Parts: sequence; C-alpha cells; structure tokens
Amino acid sequence: MENHNTITNPDLTVGENNKQRWNQAKHRRQGFHNANHVFRRALMVRSKNVLVLRPQVRASIQISADLRELINHPAFSALCCIREDEIVLEESADDFSTRRPHSIQSISKLHVHLIIGRLIEQGELCLDAKVRDYLPDIGSGYAEAPIQALLDMAVINDFSEDYFDPNSDCYTEEIALGWRLPRNQDSDETTLEDFTNGITGYQSGGAVPVAHYKSANTDVLTRVIAKISSKSPAQHIEDIADAVGYEGAFFISLSPEGCPAFSGGGCLSARDLARFGLIFTRQGRNIAGQPFANNEFLSKTISRDAPQLSEPKGWLRYSNHLMTDGRFVGHAGYGGQFLLIDTKRKTSFSFLSVLENEDGYDDAYMGKVAVTLKNVLQQF
Repeated sequence: MENHNTITNPDLTVGENNKQRWNQAKHRRQGFHNANHVFRRALMVRSKNVLVLRPQVRASIQISADLRELINHPAFSALCCIREDEIVLEESADDFSTRRPHSIQSISKLHVHLIIGRLIEQGELCLDAKVRDYLPDIGSGYAEAPIQALLDMAVINDFSEDYFDPNSDCYTEEIALGWRLPRNQDSDETTLEDFTNGITGYQSGGAVPVAHYKSANTDVLTRVIAKISSKSPAQHIEDIADAVGYEGAFFISLSPEGCPAFSGGGCLSARDLARFGLIFTRQGRNIAGQPFANNEFLSKTISRDAPQLSEPKGWLRYSNHLMTDGRFVGHAGYGGQFLLIDTKRKTSFSFLSVLENEDGYDDAYMGKVAVTLKNVLQQF
C-alpha cells in the first residue's frame, strides 16, 4: 500500500498563544474574511425570496469625524446602514466589500432570541424552568440555572470567557464549535453536549446587576432548542433566512454532532447583516409583512430590567440574548463586529472589522463602535 505524507490542517491546528492559525493576529483578517471556508464544518442557507434594497434617495447622512476615524482604522472591513428598504450608507475597505461574507461572531446569538421567542409563543418553553427540566444530563454548572438567567447572561459558574487569557475556557469551547482541532490529534473532537455537560460551579443567588458574559450559555440554549422544538435548529435557521430575505448566503459553523454554533459561528455580508437587523424594526414580521417573530417577547425584552453591560458599554442592558437601552437593540461580536438597530426609526446599521492585536479584542474600541453607530442612527 502506498504511503502519502500528510500534515494536520494548518488553519485549524492550535499554535502560538493557544489559537488556531486563522485566529492568530497575523492571519485573523484573512480568517474573518474567509471564515465560511475555514471552519471544520458549516451549514449554508439561502433565502427563498430576497429583500430588494433601494439605492439611496434621501439626502446623504453626514459621516461624523468619529465614524470617519473608524472607517479609516486598519481593522475596518465594511458597514451598511439600511432604513426600511433603502441603503443610506455603505462603505468597505479596499480589500473587502459589503457583499462578501464575514465572521459576525457573537452577533449570531440574536438567532437564539428569535427562536426562543417563537418557542415561548408556541408553548414549548418556560423561562422559569431550570435547564435540568429540559436537559436531564446537564452538568452541575447549569442544572439548577433558570432559562431566564441564561438568556440574560446572569449565570455565575466556572466557565470563563476572558479573551486576554490564552487558557480561558472559551478557547477550549472552540473545538465544540468546529473552529479548531484538539491539541492531541488522537483525541476525539469534543461535542457540544460533552463540553456543556462538563461545566461546573453554578452559584445560585439574587439579582445579577452586571452581565456575566458567557457564550456557553448560548451553547446550552442551543441544546435546549434542539431537544424540545418540533423543528431542528437548521429548520429554524431556514425560517429566519426566509423571514429576512438575504441576498447572499448565511453560513454557520457546526459542532461534531451537527449543532449550529449560535454562540458565534455565523457569517454574513454587511448588507445581509443589516437586512437581518431589519426584522427587529418590523415588529417581527417577515419580508412579506406576515407575523414571524414573537413581537410581544421583543417588546418586553427591550423594556424590562436586565443586567447592565460593563463599561464602556454600560448604557446597554443584556436582555433575552440581545443588547438594548430600551430603544436601540443589537449585539457585539468578538474581533470588532457590531449590529445596532433603531426600533423607532426602522434603521439597521451593521459594522464589520477585524482587530489584529494579539487578543482580538479591545474594550475601548468596541465601546467607541457602539456609541458611534448610535450617534449616526440618531441623525434620522
């Protein structure tokens, strides 16, 4: 039998600073611009019908000095701002475009808000239930946690999501998200089930005033959705795609057992990410004007008390798997992503970028992105 030389997949192999190559600083821009091609496995979905966008017909909105600074920043990839069905602002870096898919990281979590809302409406999920009521095999880190606490990032346990610590649990999680291979090539790839069952250290207590951001919460909610829903997570993704009307494709990485990585595995173009945001401006209706998302759940989400985000995004609360101040809703994403939606002015603003520092994160930068997008939206 003929022998052939082989190497481990260079993009997915863990190297320096406990990161796989596509997320190392010198390769991250290429990785985020091509994430849909570098994941271990992924689902791709197209919409049945496309929401056609009109070219700008209103007077051009003013690009502030702060927004111009972000556009000129080396991290910048693309942005798109849509009001109703009109593109009012669109920019991209020289090496990218507003129509190419880009890693949106934790903005993917907004899918969970939409799916959970539908499950509540259909009587399939109770927010007061504990995780063990739906997942009897779940580990001690989540068994006694209420579903509501997971949705609000109000769970305290041993899982750590510290982007500045190369040994943080969130990097081990990436094996279960299909983003990297185990260090030991002879080891089996950790499933999402095994990963979440292995988390320990739940602390019960009173109200949590400041969000304890843990992507593992989303992974557990993904398992709950897969367990109790009459539809598979993939079918929910198709339903959302059809309600949004993507022009291109939505990609999302998959765990070894085929669960979508709602915690951060999504990829969309700037235009399609802004299209996605518009569903929150249509009171949950799809592109045909028919009811789709649970608008009552959304309305309560943006008006209720919920844990605040830490500074410099302290003006936002984390409520039912989205960020809101009572008018604006959206989500941030690792590496430099932000989607912000003005529910009153029916405007959606997507911003994609790739931070090329060692850790892939910068609190001050992300805070500035959020405030700058908000200030632009307030011009309308």
